[in-house]
Amino acid sequence: MSFAESFSDFYNHVKASLADGTFAKLTLAKTIGNTDLMNIYVRPNLEAGVLKLELKYKFQQEEVVEIHSIDAARDKLLTYINNPFLSAILFTTEFDLTYKLNKKRAVSITEKVNTFGNASEVLLEYLNQ
Repeated sequence: MSFAESFSDFYNHVKASLADGTFAKLTLAKTIGNTDLMNIYVRPNLEAGVLKLELKYKFQQEEVVEIHSIDAARDKLLTYINNPFLSAILFTTEFDLTYKLNKKRAVSITEKVNTFGNASEVLLEYLNQ
């Protein structure tokens, strides 16, 4: 299975957690080597009543924020899997889901106990409109 296919499977959990109101945040982490881009943090964003995703790129010296539709965010994030990030962690109120590439670039997706007890306030606001 390619990175695109396996990440799309993982991202379906992101979309489901947005739909059912359990999404807390999504983080891309674990870079390959010493890169200027250290993390990408993804949070819901409401723009004119439409749910979108805010991608916050954390560089060593600055932060850059972009707003994308939910599907466009997947395409944008996919470009960073394996270059430079080796993991993505979906935090929901029900579980944490980790997408990880090992040294041989084999993909594993593991579920753990949830870290967050509350969903994103922006998401809850959107769902209660």
